Formats: sequence, structure tokens, C-alpha cells
Amino acid sequence: MEVNNYLGQREKMVRVQIEARGIKDERVLAAMRRVPRHLFVPESMRHRAYEDSPLPIGQTQTISQPYTVAAMTEALGLEGGEVVLEIGTGSGYQTAVLAELCEWVYSIERLRDLAALARKTLEELKYDNVAIRVGDGTLGWRERGPFDAILVTAGAPEIPKPLTEQLKEGGRLVIPVGGAEGQTLMLGTMEDGRLETEGLGPYRFVDLIGAYGWKG
Repeated sequence: MEVNNYLGQREKMVRVQIEARGIKDERVLAAMRRVPRHLFVPESMRHRAYEDSPLPIGQTQTISQPYTVAAMTEALGLEGGEVVLEIGTGSGYQTAVLAELCEWVYSIERLRDLAALARKTLEELKYDNVAIRVGDGTLGWRERGPFDAILVTAGAPEIPKPLTEQLKEGGRLVIPVGGAEGQTLMLGTMEDGRLETEGLGPYRFVDLIGAYGWKG
């Protein structure tokens, strides 16, 4: 695989789009430098892989803007030993970034073809601390929880109750919440059995479809 191609573009992406905009976590910056984003987009889009924008990956889904991936990841405050749940595998790019930073990633994707392609890419890149399954991400992955951190990569009308139930005490949940016009990225921290939330700014994501999300 062309892992080492585009090194200059990847470095520029991190320096100009991410670091210059305030991302300070050195582990996150290093992960964004390591993960070959161009291998997670369709081959016809690889020349645009390091642009400062989301890109289509098929089935009306997108790979998020690099800054968005970095900001959401930084908000989780990962230190290396965590077990993380990701809702919305998509291309697997965010999954790979998380895998660089924690002990294990469990990721749920509702679209079977996307899950299969992401699994193939991650296996070829030798990420052996990732498990992907097809299903309703709003229900979480109860048998693998509780989780140290949960990251949701699609916009929800509200925070799904099953996800808060699967978050450890002291754990962090990052999720975009809002309607079709846009969402607020929310950071929730489990404190004394209660999810304390704060807003991290406006974003725009595809809809989170599921029993505790939007109806598909």
C-alpha cells in the first residue's frame, strides 16, 4: 500500500489545518501525521485527500474534515490505555486515528459495504486493536462496555441513552447534537453517575440513523 506517499501533503495538513487552528495535543498531532488519509478515500479522490474539507466516500456518507477529526479526538483526552467505542465507522479513518491513541477501538457501522471496506483497509494497515461490527450504533455495544470514551461521528437529535449507560465513571462522550441545519459538538463527562455536558462549537455532520437517532 502507498502508505508513505503524500508525506509532504500530510505534514502540511497537520501544520496548517490542525496545529495552526489550536489543536495542541501532541499525541493527536502525531497520530494525524502517521495515518495515511489518502488510503481511506476512493481512489478517484486521493488527490484531494489532504484538503481542508470533508469528502464523499459513497452511500451519501463522508470522511470528515481533518480538523474535525483532530478536534473530536483531542476532546476525548486519550492517554493510551483506554477502550473506546466509535459510532459510525465510515471509511475507517477516524477509527485508525483512535487506534493510534488507545488500547482498543470497538466501532459500529450501519452500512455493511462501508464496514467491509473499512475493515479491509484497517487490516491492510495492520491495525490489530480494532473490531468493527454492522448494526445500530445508537444502541452501543453493551457486551464490550463500559467504555472509557465514546465518539459519535454523525449528528443526533439528542444524546442516545444507551451510550450514556455504557460510559464509565469519569469517561468522556463526544457527539454532535442538533438538526439538519447543523449541530453543536457536545462533550459529556460522566460524573457521579450523571453526564455533565458542554458545547464545543458548531459543526455539520450526516444524520445519526437508529432507534435513538433519526429514523432512516
